[in-house]
Amino acid sequence: FVDELVARAGRIRLGGPFDEDARSGPLISAAHRDKVEAYVAEGVAEGAVLRCGGARPDDPALADGFYYPPTVLDECATSMSVVQDESFGPVLTVERFRDEDDAVRLANDTVYGLAGAVWTQDGGRAHRVASRLRAGTVWVNDFHPYVPQAEWGGMKQSGFGRELGPAGLAEYQEAKHIWRNASATPQRWFE
Repeated sequence: FVDELVARAGRIRLGGPFDEDARSGPLISAAHRDKVEAYVAEGVAEGAVLRCGGARPDDPALADGFYYPPTVLDECATSMSVVQDESFGPVLTVERFRDEDDAVRLANDTVYGLAGAVWTQDGGRAHRVASRLRAGTVWVNDFHPYVPQAEWGGMKQSGFGRELGPAGLAEYQEAKHIWRNASATPQRWFE
């Protein structure tokens, strides 16, 4: 599985907005790229195995942008900063698990909870695991599609409240309670 993941990540083409074959663009700034590089370097120093990416591209056509290739770090531990923190870079960390309970424990062992994904051919397992993950959105056998009819938002330090869907619409509304006594006499509960 990891070998195929690494092969696919290595085939992702970097490029600008006018490159129709590009599937990944530049990061937002040099500072952001530096931050991502630092997380990757720290992960490797802590014992992660760099399987692909991990260095600025040497293609002269990409020299003027803040490009960073899709990077896969294998043999990671939950305690690593590259696993725990949000680098917002094209970095995927791989952690091994023993069984379903261990996988859920690893996935939930973070202060964040915006989104997650479960990949399995077992429908029962998909439902069990997805329902146990502490994330606002959990995809099954896919990653990152969304529809405006469904709520979007995180758990834990990934935020509170929702956007999109009925719950998201409710975030922009104010509730008001009006009580009207329709009987001929007041209730006088306060006397």
